[in-house]
Amino acid sequence: MRDTLVLTIIGADKAGLVESLAAKIAAVGGNWEEAKMARLAGQFAGVCLVTVDTARSDELVRSLRTLEPSLQVTVRPTAAPTKPSGVHCKLEITGNDRPGIVRDISKILNERGANIEELESEVGSAPMSGDQMFTVRIELRAPSLDLADLRSRLEALAGELMVDIAVSA
Repeated sequence: MRDTLVLTIIGADKAGLVESLAAKIAAVGGNWEEAKMARLAGQFAGVCLVTVDTARSDELVRSLRTLEPSLQVTVRPTAAPTKPSGVHCKLEITGNDRPGIVRDISKILNERGANIEELESEVGSAPMSGDQMFTVRIELRAPSLDLADLRSRLEALAGELMVDIAVSA
């Protein structure tokens, strides 16, 4: 029997962290299945889905705790992933940076029963003006989704926040 584990990893970024993590997983016969990892403000942050024989789960957890002293690793047992159902949609929103953009967008999505599966954002300079521009890319899934309604509500929000929105299914 195999256990499915979600690992969260955070700590000061340095070369070799992913290799160290992968080596610990492989050493106990674990399988690295899926991951999202990034460097943010000098910190390494990641989430990783791993499967390992049940008899070796505790060994893996103990081994992970011996990684870098400044690296925090959390292990959470979970059910094996299932194929998601419902409508999948991608949003990309760009506009002048200001507080509350993610809050307002996520409220609209939540009101429509949408689950945010992935969210990536960044702040950068506009090419001509140098103004701070905020960009967010969201992948979401909902049991059902009226894309015209979603587009309409997000466009109304765009008018309030001065953002451009692209919706694609």
